[in-house]
Amino acid sequence: MGKLIYNAQGHSFDIEDRALSHLRIVFMNKLRRNESFMFQFAAGDGSGSRSIWIHPSIPLVFHFYGSRAPSLNRRWVDQLMLEAGSPNGLAVTPEPDADAPSEPIVG
Repeated sequence: MGKLIYNAQGHSFDIEDRALSHLRIVFMNKLRRNESFMFQFAAGDGSGSRSIWIHPSIPLVFHFYGSRAPSLNRRWVDQLMLEAGSPNGLAVTPEPDADAPSEPIVG
């Protein structure tokens, strides 16, 4: 279980290491383009969900507890990037099978 540490006050949120490693790629790509977005996720204590605004000026720390970096699933990164660009913002979706045939993107 990793932590996303958000803002200068150090608010932290528990996120499983595998999901956090994929989110890190999405956050990094969006923020280096100066793109802000909403991130929403289930509260770890089962008390509902949280939404936080991700902006290049807000400090973020990704703290991983595992000793090895998980392998990345490109399909999941792509799916999460689409989510981050949507009107509802980024929500963690279930990880797709990395070997399944790609579905066409309908727009």
